[in-house]
Amino acid sequence: MPASTSRLLAAPLITGTCLILLAGCGSSSASGNSGDSGSGAAAQSPAAASAVPVVASTDVYGDMVEQIGGQKVEVTSIISDPDQDPHSYEANTQNQLALSKAKVVVENGGGYDDFIDRMLKTSGGSSVEVINAVKVSGKSAPAGGELNEHVWYDFPAVAKLADRIAAALSRADPDDAAAFTKRAEAFKGKLKPLEQKEAKIKADHGGEAVAITEPVPLYMIEASGLKNATPAAFSEAIEEGDDVSPRTLRDTLALFTGKKVKALVYNEQTPGPQTEKAEQAAKTAGIPVVPVTETLPKGEDYLGWMTANVDALANALAK
Repeated sequence: MPASTSRLLAAPLITGTCLILLAGCGSSSASGNSGDSGSGAAAQSPAAASAVPVVASTDVYGDMVEQIGGQKVEVTSIISDPDQDPHSYEANTQNQLALSKAKVVVENGGGYDDFIDRMLKTSGGSSVEVINAVKVSGKSAPAGGELNEHVWYDFPAVAKLADRIAAALSRADPDDAAAFTKRAEAFKGKLKPLEQKEAKIKADHGGEAVAITEPVPLYMIEASGLKNATPAAFSEAIEEGDDVSPRTLRDTLALFTGKKVKALVYNEQTPGPQTEKAEQAAKTAGIPVVPVTETLPKGEDYLGWMTANVDALANALAK
């Protein structure tokens, strides 16, 4: 099973009984607040009542939908806490209820958030349009390898997704189709500077080696022309939640003690004793550590978050 996601699949199914008990409750209406009850249909403003209900598996996709849909969408992002490990997520009844009302659902796919598909089977929603980001990206597993499903770190893939989101919203709300398309074009235009930043890193540092703890940022690293020097057995074990063998850990730490890499790109959302040893070894050797996450940091939007990630990588390599 790919990347990190065997742990994410632990989300339980919610029974139909729970839905019956919640039938009179309002769903959460704000992206990033899926754990809170909404105000209910009777208390909604006319604008909110006419907005397209959308469910996103994470706030990363929820933010994209909001940027493209504007005030014409009402988004529930199921995973929205920057302190929450997506791999150990457990769904709740409010998530299930939101899915039952959604007209559009955006999931990552690729095994990352299979709990969405499981809940959809019991939600009762028959007219929902499901957008699978991995399928939209066209990414597939390399020969003999596993798919890196973290496609939100791949900016060309995100541009394709923006078009797909705009098309789905347009089908749900034809009267506002032109506005959705215009906002998607504006969003894609803001991705271009990120690709230019990656191209600048490639021009300045192409071929230089870095280390990672998990494959989360690999699309960004590859687009920047950098080489991932991490032993595959290390990042794969961390991703699957397995123990790293002593030899593999020794080989990984040698990257830092021997100053064989220019930076460590560290998934700070899933720390553990072995990744912390890698982080400490890098710091001791004077090698910059670039923290990354899988969900939005508090108060950030997608574009600002990714700008900070690319800038941090460039700054680390320049040291």
